[in-house]
Amino acid sequence: MIDHVRDLALVDAATERLLSAAASLDNAAVAQASRLPGWSRGHLLAHVARNADALVNVLAGRPMYESAGARDADIERDAPRGLREQLGDVRESAQRFQHEGGEPADWARTVELRNGVTDSASRVPFRRLVEVELHHVDLGIGYELEDLPEEFAFREIDFLAARFGRHPELPSIALATDSGRIWTSGDEFTVGIWTTGGGRDGGPVVVTGGHTDLLGWLAGRRDGAALTVEGGPLPVLPPL
Repeated sequence: MIDHVRDLALVDAATERLLSAAASLDNAAVAQASRLPGWSRGHLLAHVARNADALVNVLAGRPMYESAGARDADIERDAPRGLREQLGDVRESAQRFQHEGGEPADWARTVELRNGVTDSASRVPFRRLVEVELHHVDLGIGYELEDLPEEFAFREIDFLAARFGRHPELPSIALATDSGRIWTSGDEFTVGIWTTGGGRDGGPVVVTGGHTDLLGWLAGRRDGAALTVEGGPLPVLPPL
């Protein structure tokens, strides 16, 4: 069961970790390249701030972004700012998100995100947590996938495995950690049961590795070279 109150607290803690780490930078470092192609650290920090405001819009029943073009333009506008402005914006936008999340609301309601995607309002805080945690890694300032809280890593694998399990262009995939946790996908998605039947192609491609490497591959942060694959080549995942 999703606990949005707990997730809001996790978002707050993750935001403080990001802010504390980024405070060690200077203006020159903010202008340097991040780990995301074509984006500086300034782009990333601007995106983290604008995403908080976008999710405030979602919770308030407004469009997430005015348009895709406006989203990109806002990030480009804010990317060149210095460290002090960037950190202030990340903190203030995070506070606006926490304030909106603390308002009385029907958390079981359906909300709309980008590109017509819908979800339960209760899952929005976790979606924000994903943005903060993964983009902290993307800053390339010493916070790695291995540093992510294990609970978060497994929840994000759950989410991404379910998402890719429904993708019509992917084969059925079974994911397994070295410790024995298993996810399977195909016509239906299940967690904790390894089934070799029922997939679109009769049986899954089995991908095994540490949970950090599985998450890195699913989230597009690692190429999957550290994973073991049986039943076919490592599937090429579509962009998130």
